[in-house]
Amino acid sequence: MEWTRKAASFLLLFLVLGVGVLAGSGPVDEKGGEPPAQKRQSRSSEPKSTVGGRCSYTFVVPQQRLTGALCLSVRGAGGEEEGLNRTELGELRGEVGRQRSRLEQLTRQVEVGGGLAGEVQLLRKESRNMSSRIVQLHTQLLHEIIQRKDQSLEASQLENRILNATAQVLQVMASFQELERKYAALASVVNNQSLLIARLERHCLPAVDDPTPEKSSVLPPQVTVVPASPSGAWNSSKEQRDFQRDQSPTLTQEGSPWRTRATPPSAGAPPSPPTDRPYISYPITKTPGPWRDCQHVLESGETTSGIYLLRPLDTNHLVQVWCEQSHAQGGWTVIQRRQDGSVNFFRTWEQYKQGFGNLGGEYWLGLEHLYWLTAQDDYRLRVTLEDWQGRQVYAEYDSFRLEPETDWYRLRLGSYQGDAGDSLSWHNNKAFTTLDRDRDAYTGNCAHYQKGGWWYHMCAHSNLNGVWYRGGHYRSRYQDGVYWAEFRGGSYSLKKVSMMIKPI
Repeated sequence: MEWTRKAASFLLLFLVLGVGVLAGSGPVDEKGGEPPAQKRQSRSSEPKSTVGGRCSYTFVVPQQRLTGALCLSVRGAGGEEEGLNRTELGELRGEVGRQRSRLEQLTRQVEVGGGLAGEVQLLRKESRNMSSRIVQLHTQLLHEIIQRKDQSLEASQLENRILNATAQVLQVMASFQELERKYAALASVVNNQSLLIARLERHCLPAVDDPTPEKSSVLPPQVTVVPASPSGAWNSSKEQRDFQRDQSPTLTQEGSPWRTRATPPSAGAPPSPPTDRPYISYPITKTPGPWRDCQHVLESGETTSGIYLLRPLDTNHLVQVWCEQSHAQGGWTVIQRRQDGSVNFFRTWEQYKQGFGNLGGEYWLGLEHLYWLTAQDDYRLRVTLEDWQGRQVYAEYDSFRLEPETDWYRLRLGSYQGDAGDSLSWHNNKAFTTLDRDRDAYTGNCAHYQKGGWWYHMCAHSNLNGVWYRGGHYRSRYQDGVYWAEFRGGSYSLKKVSMMIKPI
């Protein structure tokens, strides 16, 4: 750009000088000859001839150095001088002016072009910076893409592991179901053997599990069958004649099958010490706590019924329970449930102490857990009952708690209200009895005759942990069904029962 400016300056200077020379060249003769001064000079330079004998002198004029433009005289064919006239000179001056204006225009364009060139340089610099930034962003994008691919690969690997674990769980479940079927067959055999042993006991003089011969012939007292039946009561004469078999052969928790005979401990034998941390292992289906009880769960905003983790106050005892949040304003901790006969309730003391069953179906919470729950606050008990015709009733007691194991989990019960009838107050202040821990007031073991564990007296007005018989009315040597004497009597096995507690 610098050499362009210099060339324009030299061209302008040349034109100015040429115009100045033309302006100072003087007038020209109309015929194209030399001006008068030159003519005089020419004349003076001519040699003078001698006239009349005079001497002639010749002057030699030194050659002058020309510095301006030269005007040449050209003679035409007719001998006349032809040269530049004034019209041509004017045109030449006009052309010079146009060239000057054009030169100025070019100069301005060159200056504008110089500014544009600067802007172009700035744009090029910015373009280089932008290119480097684009390269940087492209590199970052590649890194992010690689990381995303790695994360996707990890997610797919995790999904594969989850699928493998799910397949293993399904295999374990299938194996467990197979074991359940095998145990059902074994439980059926045990049940038949139990009936056979019961028949043999009638013919044996000294009973195997009775210390005196008189006890073998003494049967436990039978509770009165409620004569009034609701509308649509069970009336199939054929099913009345058929003996109702035990419908609870399968177990969902590992444990020993129930036995027909056991040697009870001596009267002075101390109870086994309580377990430090009883715990039923089931998957938690709701938000983790732990909570104090199901009322605490409800007050925390959890209004869905399901399995929750509880820890009573001032203890390290953890237990999972089913919280009933849709029944009677919610907040009920379910401690016992019978509904389909899928769990065998003819268990030992240790099993009743720790708990057994399936939290989503039939289960017993456990005496030790129940003791710690009722020790942290004042609780009330609600028992719900349903027969095989769909009639539902309830019995509620305004206080409910258990004594510790050192007192055989003795029952402490309050006042009754409800529409099912009071069949539990007869068991108030009674110790808990199982097949291998006899603490009832009867000469024999009520748990043996009633086929369950309960706060037996002599023996029972209620037996919610007995044998679940299908169809309602059953026939057995003993009243060992799931019954509530004030509702349908002792010879009617109820379809659904549940026991729930809630703080007052």
